Amino acid sequence: MTLDPITLLCMTVALAAAAALYLAVEWRNVREPSLLYWCGGFSTIAIGSTLALLRSSGLLLVGIWFANGLLIAAHGLFLLGVGRFTQTRLGRGWWLIVPLWAGLLWLPAGPLWSAVMLASNSALVALLSLRASSLLRPHGVSLSVGAVQLRFVMLGHGIFYLAKALSAVMSGALIDLAAFKGQIIQVSLIEGVVAIMLIALSMIGSERHRREKRIARLAARDPLTSLYNRRALEVRAPHMLASASHDAPGALLLIDIDHFKQVNDLHGHNAGDQLLVALSEIIRTHLPQGAVAARLGGDEFVILLKHASVDRIVELGSALRGRFHQAAQQRFPTPDAVTLSVGATFFDQPPASLAALIEQGDAALYESKRNGRNSLRLKDWTTTPQASQRSAG
Repeated sequence: MTLDPITLLCMTVALAAAAALYLAVEWRNVREPSLLYWCGGFSTIAIGSTLALLRSSGLLLVGIWFANGLLIAAHGLFLLGVGRFTQTRLGRGWWLIVPLWAGLLWLPAGPLWSAVMLASNSALVALLSLRASSLLRPHGVSLSVGAVQLRFVMLGHGIFYLAKALSAVMSGALIDLAAFKGQIIQVSLIEGVVAIMLIALSMIGSERHRREKRIARLAARDPLTSLYNRRALEVRAPHMLASASHDAPGALLLIDIDHFKQVNDLHGHNAGDQLLVALSEIIRTHLPQGAVAARLGGDEFVILLKHASVDRIVELGSALRGRFHQAAQQRFPTPDAVTLSVGATFFDQPPASLAALIEQGDAALYESKRNGRNSLRLKDWTTTPQASQRSAG
């Protein structure tokens, strides 16, 4: 089988259709808008390449002008997909491409028609491809291997079409779009086949990596509050605990809601869930930099602090208690005040384990509950304790 233009176009149709089908199946599973745009792009390439075959039958309007227009539209869909993937909003100015391309229909036929058509088409494809590549720059965050590959594939694709646009208007360049004649056209068809394979693989790899990261993130989060769950806390805690020292002591705050059952009994379990979400938002708002918060289960939460101090612990506990009591009182009034009890432990040596540290916090929490609730009980386990115990009510 020789790589003549007709064969290359047939290969393009097959590859683009296969990529579109695969992306459609992926979109049906995960419903990511970027996949739908990319699927539409490859579908458009498959249709446009099929129409390009008609130019050999003399249907030049459909086989050249309309087919090339679909190629531009496909790259526009690729750009929209990259915009959704990177969560970038594209300006309305990109819609100017439509009237620009439509205006080429009115160009008078002549010796320069093929050159102008090819140069214009290539310049617009280059513009869309280079913009898509620029959106995939890291911007201070790491990219997946697939996204990095897609960035450079679109960059190379854009540079190729830019060079193609310049070559098309060079004097002496032989171009005949109707008969697929000219070295530029032959090279372009080969590049198109290779580009489709690379772009498809890169897009699939990018989306798959992001899906795997999302699954890992969901596995580490409490489904109701979106705070870390206990399993995720156990993964992150050892590093934080190991860094505890005299110069950088740590702390654990164990938080429990007082009279939480009354909220469920009087207002329903949905109200209880709303209160748990409200507490998680309050914790997130007051969480110091470098700290980790998690929901252990039920109405029990935990906060791990780095570079802690007694004053900092008391200040944080008081802020959480004040904000939560106000929110609970306004939204779900109960006979007994719905408040927070906090058990805190302060340490400057790495504890034996997270479980041992939680057990210490639980003992402090029990004392807080026993002493009337709505209070913070702090146990200082540092080597030079400021006070063995401290309460804040």
